[in-house]
Amino acid sequence: MIVGAGFAGYRAARTLARLTRGRARVTLLNPTDYFLYLPLRPQVSAGILEARRVTVSLPGTLHGVRLVLGEADHVDLDRRTVHYTDPEGGTGSLGYDRLVLAVGSVNKLLPIPGVAEHAHGYRGLPEALYLRDHVTRQVELAAAADDPAERAARCTFVVVGAGYTGTEVAAQMQMLTDRLARRHLPGGARPRWMLLDIAPRVLPEMDERLSRTADRVLRARGVDVRMGTSVKEATHDGVLLTDGESVRSRTLVWCVGVRPDPLVEAVGQPLERGRLIVDPHLRVPGREEVFACGDAAAVPDLEHPGKFTPMTAQHAWRQGRVAGENVAASLGLGRRRRAYRHRDLGFVVDLGGVRAAANPLGIPLSGLPAGVVTRGYHLAAMPGNRVRVLADWILDAVLPRQGVQLGLVRSWSVPLDTSSPELPRVPRGPTPAGPADDPPTAARPAPAEPHTPAPPPEPHQDTEPGGGGRGGEPGQAQAGGEPATNQPGRERAMTEPGGEPAKPQPAGEPAKNQPGGEPARNQPGGEPAKNQPGGEPAKNQPGGEPAKDQPGGEPAQRQPGGGAVGERSGNRPAPPDRPRSGHPSPGPVKRTDPPRPAERPDNPGPAEGDS
Repeated sequence: MIVGAGFAGYRAARTLARLTRGRARVTLLNPTDYFLYLPLRPQVSAGILEARRVTVSLPGTLHGVRLVLGEADHVDLDRRTVHYTDPEGGTGSLGYDRLVLAVGSVNKLLPIPGVAEHAHGYRGLPEALYLRDHVTRQVELAAAADDPAERAARCTFVVVGAGYTGTEVAAQMQMLTDRLARRHLPGGARPRWMLLDIAPRVLPEMDERLSRTADRVLRARGVDVRMGTSVKEATHDGVLLTDGESVRSRTLVWCVGVRPDPLVEAVGQPLERGRLIVDPHLRVPGREEVFACGDAAAVPDLEHPGKFTPMTAQHAWRQGRVAGENVAASLGLGRRRRAYRHRDLGFVVDLGGVRAAANPLGIPLSGLPAGVVTRGYHLAAMPGNRVRVLADWILDAVLPRQGVQLGLVRSWSVPLDTSSPELPRVPRGPTPAGPADDPPTAARPAPAEPHTPAPPPEPHQDTEPGGGGRGGEPGQAQAGGEPATNQPGRERAMTEPGGEPAKPQPAGEPAKNQPGGEPARNQPGGEPAKNQPGGEPAKNQPGGEPAKDQPGGEPAQRQPGGGAVGERSGNRPAPPDRPRSGHPSPGPVKRTDPPRPAERPDNPGPAEGDS
């Protein structure tokens, strides 16, 4: 059984299927039915590639592998069982003889006030789609704004982290917004992009010559590159930098790196900065039937004794193959097991257009030759969709890009503090009247840490996950060496009065109490909302009907005794022995409802833009 279908998990499943040839039952547990080729996400956000071009169908390419859609909640090593939750909220368990943990990584958080609420990560496909819509929307709203200050704020975009992801996002999106500005903004105004990092140079993990190439290209395009600078505080209207400058902006893209999935910590085995320690054969010591690879595993680097391999796609892809071969060998169905050993052959960074920085086999390249090498590398590395990707590249070279925003992914669907960035969050309650892009009050993500004074900033080690990067050092752990807490996809389900967990809504059905939906049904006895304080039914309802016509046109929101509804992960009952990420489980907690939007003192009202 393989948990996770990133670079490591996908390669392990494909290798096992090839070696076993039907003599073993291979099961793959993954929240989605596709493998995501992460290095091309910035091209999805920039409108060069359609989203499906960077996804590879698991059932269509992994023949002989049984796919189970679900997210692993708990691994019981003693009983050899993995418990999971499927996309519609149902739970199940799977047994195994051999287990490969390749759960990958999630966004890395730092205890900086306001970042968890106002920044967005760049780990999954929903986040890439959201960024494209959001950036397009900000330019269009700026064109319609009469206030020059508002127009400037909407056209200012801040990217934190000058590693692979941050550098490529800033380079690709700057070109997109320049094209949008020529169509929409009057007077030849240009959007402003800022790239921040506490590190001394762009791409600190790469050779200095490639770093200088990327820095030169970005500055030539007008990107404000600031090294030795980071974010001290984030708000709805902008960011406060560590050098004391306040920047008005509606966009904060968080690309400071990744950290291992919180599921790894709950396995109960020795960790190294949140990663599961394994031997050179990718086997967990003391657990001969358990293997781990990719970002979830701390694999000894035999090329550099005493160190562990970094969290990059190159290592994850090759570790997946070794894990598959060693599992087959342990079953007597393949060759002898072998230790993992790999030396990087070079790195590539796409800077948009024909510009790139690359050093294949240690030879530094820039400009058009680097661009050809970079795109050739991606075509060779992709396990599918090569023709479609090549066709999109050709069309982008001869046709103008479509500058439209579909609005399919909203701000509150892609919170930064989530342990499931590959899945957009589902709202759990009625959406209050307000900005089109503002999150429902009940679905706002909680901050990753209490708002304490921020410690001195650390370098933004922006390593692509073993689901997608190409270089760099492992993502740093949170303060204290533990992963960030408050990951909504991993929390214990909150209990409603009466001690029963909130029941998740089945996927495909509208959450109750949504506008246009049915009246609240989660009251005792399943009746519509009647038990208002004082025991009287809702007043002023025609014919004594359940409360529907609340001020603002909203339906009744979570009457006393009702259950929370709708959120995919946050209200999902978790296994009793699954701790919260980074801290012991506090046990059942009584949820208190937030005030209605009109009553909240900090509610920004119907202002447009991001949360």
